[in-house]
Amino acid sequence: MTKKKRQPKKIILTAVCILAVLLIIGDWALSVTIYNENFNKRFESYEPLLLSVDDYEGLQRTKYEFPSDKGQKLTGYLYSTGEDQRGILVLAHGFGGGGHNSYMDCANYFAQHGYYVFAYDATGNDESEGKGVGGLPQGVVDLDYAISFVEQSGNFADLPIVLFGHSWGGYSVCSVLTYHPEVKAVIECSGFNSSIDLFESEGKKQAGNGIYLMLPFVKLHEWLKYGSYASNTALDGFAASNAAVMIVHGTDDDVVPIHYGYDTYYIKYGDDPRFSFLRLDRAEHNHIYHDTAYVDAFNTSFSQWLETLDYDYQAAENKAQFTKEKADYIHENLDRDQWSHMLNDELFETFLEFYDTHLH
Repeated sequence: MTKKKRQPKKIILTAVCILAVLLIIGDWALSVTIYNENFNKRFESYEPLLLSVDDYEGLQRTKYEFPSDKGQKLTGYLYSTGEDQRGILVLAHGFGGGGHNSYMDCANYFAQHGYYVFAYDATGNDESEGKGVGGLPQGVVDLDYAISFVEQSGNFADLPIVLFGHSWGGYSVCSVLTYHPEVKAVIECSGFNSSIDLFESEGKKQAGNGIYLMLPFVKLHEWLKYGSYASNTALDGFAASNAAVMIVHGTDDDVVPIHYGYDTYYIKYGDDPRFSFLRLDRAEHNHIYHDTAYVDAFNTSFSQWLETLDYDYQAAENKAQFTKEKADYIHENLDRDQWSHMLNDELFETFLEFYDTHLH
């Protein structure tokens, strides 16, 4: 009699356990699928807005290819003015807009002011190989390999190395210090502390607090794929290095809210003389170091042009037509000189002084 009474309880307990396992597996699969749909894609720079080396007087570049972790070839360029420079700046680009092309104005500025600049396209971007990026830790992996290439290939002068990164690149230039403590100085713009932060930030916009059910599975997925690269954070990089660090973030950044980077670092290092902090009021994410007057004016004109269209440009059946007409509009109306020279010169003078001060 005792055994018969206990049997239903065992069946129920077993069913509950199986259901729990299935729910966990389902949540895991869903989390990884959503992660890959957003972060394991290939990204190409938008052709009508491409910058060119010809946009910058006296700027020269030499192409290089080098392998990353799985043997995929990455493409990089050494930017210079043809003169001897006092340091090499390695530039890490942001996520989602293609490779380093949109940062050519930054490369030009530093090349014109005493630095060689090595800028590359990360895995799955523009001229580099890869069906997709893979995941956010790939940015740290590729930067690790890029720095090692600069140091070991014999193609570059034996000069002190500094880093510059924006957004995904900002996270990467800080985290990579764990593997390259020899770096002299880092400037991080609009970055975040850990690889999971961007998934959390963007996910909260879509799923609210439900995103927190996915985070453990995404962390596990990244760790299985990238090992220690995935768990290594910007704070880990700071602790492993004596590099001088400048943190720059805008208060109106809605892509990487300021608490994911700047605020986190300031709590720990706000009084540390090795760190400099620039909190830019009302600055947003993509143009944090630009004078946006021309962008604002162009966007206003573009919005007015949209209102003249006699069809629903958001409808799927009109996608091809709108894509062509949008590109034509940009080609015809974009002032390339203004578009390629929007840097906030005062801010970049601060950047330059920071690098120069910490080269040795």
